[in-house]
Amino acid sequence: MLLAPKGIGHYWKTHYADRTFEHLYRWNAFDTALLVPYFIVMLILAFYGIHRYQLVWLYFRNKKNAAKWDEPVARFPEGQLPFVTIQLPIFNEQFVIDRLIEAICRLDYPRDRFEIQVLDDSTDETVEVAREIVERYAQGFPGMAPQPIVYLHRTNRYGYKAGALDEGLKVAKGEFVAIFDADFVPPPDWITKVIQHFAEPQIGMVQTRWTHLNRNYSFMTQVEAILLDGHFVLEHGGRSRAGVFFNFNGTAGMWRRTTIGEAGGWQHDTLTEDTDLSYRAQMVGWKFKYLQDVECPAELPIEMTAFKTQQARWAKGLIQTGIKILPRVMRSDMPWHTKLEAWYHLTANLSYPLMIVLSTLLMPAMIIRSWQGLAQMLLIDLPLFMASTMSVSTFYLVSQKELFPKTWYKTFLYVPFLMALGVGLTITNTKAVLEALFGIKSAFARTPKYSVKKKGERSQAKVYRKRLGIVPWIELAIGCYFTGTVWYAISTENFFTVPFLLLFVLGYWYTGLLSLLQGRFERNANPGQELHEKPYPVGI
Repeated sequence: MLLAPKGIGHYWKTHYADRTFEHLYRWNAFDTALLVPYFIVMLILAFYGIHRYQLVWLYFRNKKNAAKWDEPVARFPEGQLPFVTIQLPIFNEQFVIDRLIEAICRLDYPRDRFEIQVLDDSTDETVEVAREIVERYAQGFPGMAPQPIVYLHRTNRYGYKAGALDEGLKVAKGEFVAIFDADFVPPPDWITKVIQHFAEPQIGMVQTRWTHLNRNYSFMTQVEAILLDGHFVLEHGGRSRAGVFFNFNGTAGMWRRTTIGEAGGWQHDTLTEDTDLSYRAQMVGWKFKYLQDVECPAELPIEMTAFKTQQARWAKGLIQTGIKILPRVMRSDMPWHTKLEAWYHLTANLSYPLMIVLSTLLMPAMIIRSWQGLAQMLLIDLPLFMASTMSVSTFYLVSQKELFPKTWYKTFLYVPFLMALGVGLTITNTKAVLEALFGIKSAFARTPKYSVKKKGERSQAKVYRKRLGIVPWIELAIGCYFTGTVWYAISTENFFTVPFLLLFVLGYWYTGLLSLLQGRFERNANPGQELHEKPYPVGI
């Protein structure tokens, strides 16, 4: 409205107060064919948006049910701590394996009560690097006593991560199994904070909260951190406090070994084997705990293509798990609210293909709706918009207020970019969701880690950089399409829609340009150095 040539007052009178052409518009078949799918999509997205509000409500309503690490219901007898196996599944992690093993070997737990398994499926230099590091820690050196650590290498990736974990279990000695991915650095007191909660015989898994080693590395990692914080605070927090199903995140958690066996073991028919096992375990009666106050730092992806690959794997895996698990959940005798929450959780990524439909219909729907009057837009479009879109900003603002009560207001600066990044992931995640729906299998695409923490710190990104393909160009093209819708909205003085449309432009251009440009300057600076070609599928 600030762009209106004769001021806000004139704009309001000519667009919304003038009733000269009132009731002249008539519905027709073409408009109906466009608006019916448009409103169906908006309604479905609104339901998922309302669910975000519900998670916030569950989180605060059940605050008294929050588990705390120093308040276990029971404790193991003094001097009778259980034996723990720590599994470290790795695949081509040469830059972070030393950091990981050092952190694990410095865990504060009796050395006769745990063992460490390095489960290596690597196909590159990581094999030699990891084997040498394991031998060094097993033998000991000044400042580090010999550690109970073994190296297990597979020559194939059968079952990917799930297969590696299953192979390790065959020779594991522990009654409990802790799992850490290569990019994690657990603090020394991690096991001591977690283990006592297993003194409750019905507890099958304990998950802890991820924090971020390189949160301030770049603007992108700050946005990623906020996205993950929302998941770990409000999704895990809300579900665990309400007593409904929630999932192990694949790392930074501990399992009772009996639980894994009774649930059917690690299975590799989905890309989210952690969520699959979690639902199977809870359906046979095991209880899970989430310790929000126990932190486990990890490294965030520093490149857009790596972040896309991670998100696409999670999106595809959750849909695969939903197809596999939801029929069993719905046929079970679980409470209806548990079934409903499972449905929302495992089908949430269907919103990505719906966003593609919405993107296609948005401009023609905007033209049609502009002729139908302000009242309909305020009564129909605005509530749907508030439910589907504003819930995103509310969700992440609340999570940051919970974690950072003194500085959370800074999150307002990131909210537009959070929403835009969600839009920008639409293409890659839609592709992943459709592959899951049509049963198309794909390799477990790992997320590369480079052991970077500070701004300006150089990475070894070129070694594991992802192939780009056509996706970034599609994203840029769609961004140009929405630039056209912005121009149309301004030219027709439909200014209310401009901020919303700009989110689409920003999202698609941001993800597309970063995918194409990240690493470009490194390659130009080292023209004689070839990129490392990998002999395995690396995703997007």
